[in-house]
Amino acid sequence: MRKLVSTPKGYTSDSDKLCSPAQTVERVKGLFAKHGGILAELRRTDTGRLGIPVYLSICGPQARGVMPTRKQMGKGASPAQAEASALMELAERFSYFSFWADPRNFTRATWSQAQALWPGQLMPVSEILASVADGLDEDQAARLLDLLPWQFHPVTRVEDGRKVMTPLDWFKKLNEFNGSSAGNCLEESILQGACELVERHVSAVVDRQETRTPTIRTHSLGDPVLRNLVEAFERNGVKLWLKDFSLDMPVPTIGALAYDPSTLGMKSEIVFTAGTAASPVKAAIRAVTEIAQLAGDFETGSNYEASGLRKFTGLGEISWVVEGPDTDLDRLPCLERSDMLHEIEAFAQGLRAKGFTLYSVETTQPDLGVAANYNLVPGFLFRERTPHASLGMFVGRMLAEDAPDELAVPGLATLAEICAGKPYLPLHQGLLAMRQGELDQAMRLFEKAEQIQPDPEDGALATFYRAFALTRQDKWEKAEPLLGKAISQSPEVKEYYNLRGVARFKAGNYTDAAGDFEAALALDSGSAMDLANLGLCHKFLGHRDAAVEFLGKALEMDPSLEFAREHLSQIIPNDSDSEMI
Repeated sequence: MRKLVSTPKGYTSDSDKLCSPAQTVERVKGLFAKHGGILAELRRTDTGRLGIPVYLSICGPQARGVMPTRKQMGKGASPAQAEASALMELAERFSYFSFWADPRNFTRATWSQAQALWPGQLMPVSEILASVADGLDEDQAARLLDLLPWQFHPVTRVEDGRKVMTPLDWFKKLNEFNGSSAGNCLEESILQGACELVERHVSAVVDRQETRTPTIRTHSLGDPVLRNLVEAFERNGVKLWLKDFSLDMPVPTIGALAYDPSTLGMKSEIVFTAGTAASPVKAAIRAVTEIAQLAGDFETGSNYEASGLRKFTGLGEISWVVEGPDTDLDRLPCLERSDMLHEIEAFAQGLRAKGFTLYSVETTQPDLGVAANYNLVPGFLFRERTPHASLGMFVGRMLAEDAPDELAVPGLATLAEICAGKPYLPLHQGLLAMRQGELDQAMRLFEKAEQIQPDPEDGALATFYRAFALTRQDKWEKAEPLLGKAISQSPEVKEYYNLRGVARFKAGNYTDAAGDFEAALALDSGSAMDLANLGLCHKFLGHRDAAVEFLGKALEMDPSLEFAREHLSQIIPNDSDSEMI
């Protein structure tokens, strides 16, 4: 990574940036224009009801070739900031996935091989263990890390600039693309990514513990930009709570909860999110504009996908959020400086005082040229990761799902020796058996795993795999009740609804199948497969217009879904659907 340098802020109205949003939009649009296959379209998507702009950037063919997502949303207090946000989201994701797609960025090695290659330069094993709060001793951890080759890459310890060789795919497995960032410069990008890591961490803690946090008084907000945003909710009758989620971190995090009593359950949802920034005002602006991004102006019937915080389905669930003593915004921590380098230094030092270390990898895509990073803090949580995470659990999953048999079989045997009695062992053994085609053996192992899991979510996963093994034998009718059990234990996993929907569809139960695909879409509105499946259900139910709508939307998202195209052409013959997609 390039050396960080003094970087005075050039824009501070509603966010802290190197330059104004308008300048960012002009520059980044120009860079995308040189690579016509990355950005296909940039458009505004809010209805205007709240007056808080939301933009959408749609991937072009070059971006679709490396990215699993097809669109990114951006928000802001002004149209230019929302545009800039949507563009930077695309630059961030394109850079991140391009970085991982290039094998030249990595050296594959086991832990022992890495020690021989880079003596004294590896990330400490203690940091790997801290990333999952694992109490395993370091020698045992090293043995587990030797079971697989890892993708090593130098990462920079931000507090002192020291480079350490790190099995970067370990953190990718833990965090996915949480921590990826982009900016007008490296300093801006790192601040953005580090703030998002804190945001996800404190949100996970608050969400899991249902922490009663202080409620911020909104009647005395002094910042004019924030005040105008809050008043937009008040003018439209939308109830809004701002909460202090900072949890003694060096930067402030604002939780935000909002719903519209006049449209709830018909055209809108309860929206629960958070925002982190160097100052309380900027954190609140980020949280409030994020509410607007997810809410669809509380009048479009849109469904957002929960990420850092859970998604509420009824007002009876929110009491723990709205409770808590009142406080003022200026009582929250503030790290704001005029120079971004000084903020980064204070940020890293503040995390160190809490026992955490901030690392960063530059992922700037060379041809595009927008500064991008992948940032990580070992020990930070994010909600989607199981609270029972451990080194053995993730190593076992990687062995069972990805490693060739010559590594997976002895590797799982060694894992069973070091981590004897752990509830994840039969699950991983079952996954390997299923991959090898030993479906009856896999079923027995999944059933054993189901009985010893520590919580309903992990039990639901074992039940799901029992059902999945049955579907591999075309025993769909036996799989359906197991999927119902998994859903009852863990109702926020879209894959459970998807597979049950397929089972019901195969049984000719198109109405209930449609309900399952709708439930999956409520959890992930960007799932082209579930849209296509829902369209098929409506086709077989005789609902022509609905079938055309959903199949057409699915093809807009993913033109490679040939089965959806075929069924749409049966409804609208002679390829007349081509104008829709």
